[in-house]
Amino acid sequence: MPRSIQSTQPPLKFIPQRLNPLVLQIFRWLLPIALRFRTRPWLPAGIVKIEAKNVEVLAELYQQFQVGKIRFLLAFRHPEVEDPLCMLYLLSRIVPQVARQKGITLKSLVHSYFLYDRGMTVWAGKWLGWLFSLLGGVPVRRGRRLDRQAIQNARELFANGELPIAVAPEGGTNGHSGIVSPLEPGVAQMGFWCVEDLEKANRSETVIVVPIAIQYRYVEPPWSKLDWLLSKLEADSGLKVLEIDLGNSEEIYYQRLCRLAEYLITEMEDFYRRFYHQDIPKSISTDESASANQVLIARLHRLLDKALQVTEQYFEVQGQGNFIDRCRRLEEAGWSYIYRDDLPDINALAPFKRGLADWIAEEADLRMRHMRIVESFVAVTATYIQEQPTAERFAETALLLFDMLSRIQDTTLPGRPRLGLRQAQITVGEPISVTERFKNCQGDRQASRQAVSDLTQDLQIALEKMIK
Repeated sequence: MPRSIQSTQPPLKFIPQRLNPLVLQIFRWLLPIALRFRTRPWLPAGIVKIEAKNVEVLAELYQQFQVGKIRFLLAFRHPEVEDPLCMLYLLSRIVPQVARQKGITLKSLVHSYFLYDRGMTVWAGKWLGWLFSLLGGVPVRRGRRLDRQAIQNARELFANGELPIAVAPEGGTNGHSGIVSPLEPGVAQMGFWCVEDLEKANRSETVIVVPIAIQYRYVEPPWSKLDWLLSKLEADSGLKVLEIDLGNSEEIYYQRLCRLAEYLITEMEDFYRRFYHQDIPKSISTDESASANQVLIARLHRLLDKALQVTEQYFEVQGQGNFIDRCRRLEEAGWSYIYRDDLPDINALAPFKRGLADWIAEEADLRMRHMRIVESFVAVTATYIQEQPTAERFAETALLLFDMLSRIQDTTLPGRPRLGLRQAQITVGEPISVTERFKNCQGDRQASRQAVSDLTQDLQIALEKMIK
């Protein structure tokens, strides 16, 4: 399992997509194995069933796409690392099956190009970039203000590619099937760019964005495995392991999670206060009517802010925007210290200069760990479990705590334990026409910016409705 970076690395090069139908077909054959079994340490999988709703909508869209009537983008939820596998299963198996059942004729391959985070090949290995390239993937560097090469490639594929394109508008996983993180505006912007490109080419296709929700549930509630995981987290944290009565599981599991969270927050507050000289008062000012959970979440958010400040101060990055925005900028700043574009041939450096470069890379990686911890908790709220005290929500929260402890123990890529077999529920939403919105804002920059914002918000609402 990857450890911390201790030396400078060559620049991160763009990986062009080279869709290979043979490789795609082989991967489709192997898909049930990838879904069912743990093929990589960071991919728990264990998905034994995938169901989908409103698939006929997607089948009809593919039919219209193949006859040149529309261009469309699949905007899918991204709660877990298994989502791309589920999307591939949807397109390769469920959509063709429903099309046959409904008498919808599909002439060619049902697949999509897709955007993925360039960082995945950093923590998972170069092999993943090779595989994604052959499956039609386009890498994008999330922290850059504008990754021109990636956007240019994606824009070209959206308007002229032989397949639709898929993008996760949240930009990354949040570990919560029941919470949609704030969407990034890239999907909406790509939609309007596609309309522009088609109009310039005097083409009449309608541009559409299709929201797709993905949620996971355990086949059997994994209460005993959850007990094991909490006991492990308590032991690794230095807390006394509590014996529980499984007959009253929900209430006691909740108490254990809150107890563990409060202990870890207190320890981390002291850590940042003592060793990073952060001003973190012992108490926190909240509304008098705030519950204990709300106070705990307020402390968590204050702690996340301090953790990001430690990294922002080191890289001289301004702390603007929400936690996700700040994490993205810090990732790019850290990469600029590790993957040195200004040192195209690091092996030609004199030993002294190479030593300095390695020193900087190692320290940058250490600073970025603060940001990685924050990434795990961007979607945590005070009421997530209380609203629906299901085994899934307990498990999601406990696994986020597992990620945190693993990263602190020098595991940059946590190998999550599998708590049980799962099933995925995919919901295809109502298509959103970008072309109609484009007509109302032509030639007006302010109206165009507002249209992107409105489409992003409408997409957010659509995804949120589908997971409730």
